[in-house]
Amino acid sequence: MRAYKSKVVSPIRLPDRDERESQLERAGYNVFNLDSDAVFVDLLTDSGTGTMSESQWAAMMSGDEAYAGSASFERLRESVADVMGFERILPAHQGRGAENVLYGALVEDGDYVPNNTHFDTTRAHIANNGGEPVDCPHDDALSGDREFAGDIDVEQVRALADEVGADRIPAVLLTLTNNSLAGQPVSVENVHEARKVADELDATFVVDACRFAENAYFVREREAEFADRSVAEVAREQLSYADALVMSGKKDGLVNVGGFVALRDDPALDDLHAKARERAILYEGFTTYGGMAGRDLEAMAVGLREAVEESYIADRVGQVQRLGDMLAERDVPVQRPTGGHAVYVNAAEFLPEIPAERFPGQALVCELYREGAVRGVELGSFAFPDTDRPELVRLSLPRRTYGADHLEHVAETFEKVAERRDAGEISGLEITDEPEMAELRHFSAELRPVREQETTTAD
Repeated sequence: MRAYKSKVVSPIRLPDRDERESQLERAGYNVFNLDSDAVFVDLLTDSGTGTMSESQWAAMMSGDEAYAGSASFERLRESVADVMGFERILPAHQGRGAENVLYGALVEDGDYVPNNTHFDTTRAHIANNGGEPVDCPHDDALSGDREFAGDIDVEQVRALADEVGADRIPAVLLTLTNNSLAGQPVSVENVHEARKVADELDATFVVDACRFAENAYFVREREAEFADRSVAEVAREQLSYADALVMSGKKDGLVNVGGFVALRDDPALDDLHAKARERAILYEGFTTYGGMAGRDLEAMAVGLREAVEESYIADRVGQVQRLGDMLAERDVPVQRPTGGHAVYVNAAEFLPEIPAERFPGQALVCELYREGAVRGVELGSFAFPDTDRPELVRLSLPRRTYGADHLEHVAETFEKVAERRDAGEISGLEITDEPEMAELRHFSAELRPVREQETTTAD
C-alpha cells in the first residue's frame, strides 16, 4: 500500500497505434529520441523523473541563491553529514557532473579502474580520461543463487593488479546498487572487502552512492548482522568504508536535478580534495552551488533524509517487486530477485529468434513502445558494445509517481508483445548511424528493422 497520497497530478495520454508507429520510425528506433508526451508509461530511467514531496517543495521557497556562501549549501552539507557521514562535499549539476569532477582528478592515461560493474557514464568518464574501465562482478552473479549479486569479486581486482601493476590502479569503485547488473544489491561485508583490497593497492576507494538507500534496505532484509538496524543506520554503515562518494541526487536524493562529490575529512585526501575542488569550480560552478540553484540544494537536503525513512523505502522497493511478480506471472523472464529501482528482463530469452548482433534488447524496447507506449531502456550489447553483458531491458520506476493501474498496463503490453513474437512479427535491428564514442552510442545512435532473411539474401 502506498505510503503517500497525490496532491498534484499531470495528465498523460496513450497515443493511437499509427502515432506510435510514426514516432518510433521518426526516432530512428531509439526511444531516447521519442517525445515525452508520446509516452504513456515512462520507465526509461528513475533518474530525476520522480515526484517530490510537499516538504521538498516547501523547502525550495527558502532557497538562498547567493553565488558564494549559500545557506542552502550549508543545509545540504548538514544532510549529507547526518545521512551519509561525509563532511566535505562539492555540488554538481547531476551525477555525471560529479563523475567528471572526481574521475578527472583521479584517472590518468594508462590507468585501470575496477568496479563491480561500470554504468555507461562511468565507463565513458574513465575512458575519456585515458583509463580502462574493468568490470569485476562474480561470474555467477545473475544465476539467481546470490542474495547480493551486485558484489564485486575482489579476487578479480587482485588478479588485475597482478597483471597491470598496483600503481596503475588509482581507484577501486563500487556501485550501490549495481545498476548495470540488474540493479542487484551489495552486502556490507563486500563493501568491507572492497575497502581492504583498495588499501592493499594503495588506491582510493570510491562508492557510487546514487541508490544507497535502496541498497541499505536490501542489506537490512538479507544480511543477518543488520536485521535489527534501521535503514538509516545501515546506510551510514555501508558508506563508512569509502574514501569518496559520487552521488546523483536524481536517484536517492529524490530530486529532479543535482548531485555531488563527497570526500572523507582525512588529511590523506586533502590533495584529492583540492584537485577535485578546482575541477568543480571549472566545470560545475563555485563550490557552494556547483551548478544547482539554491532551491535545488534545499530540495535535495530534504530528499536525502526522506530517502531513508522506513515507510518510503519499503513502498519503493515493494512496488518494483510487484511489477517483477506481475511480469513473471506472465512468463516474462525477469531477473529474480528484483532490484531496488527497476525490473530487468532477459531479452535474449524473451526473443530467442533474434541473435545478439541484431540487438534483441533494443528490439524488445521498441516493441514495448509500439504495443503500449511504454518506454524502457536496453542495457545489453547495444548500450555496452565490446563487453560481455547479458541482453537486458531495464524498466526503471520513477519514485512516488505511478500506481497499480500503470503497472498493469506494462504487464498487458508484454502480453501483446509476446503475441507478436509468437506470430513471428518482431524483427531485429541494425545500426544506421552512431557517434564516435562507443560508450555513449545508445543515447543517440539510430537503427532500422532488419529480418534475418534480408541478411541472408544480402550475403
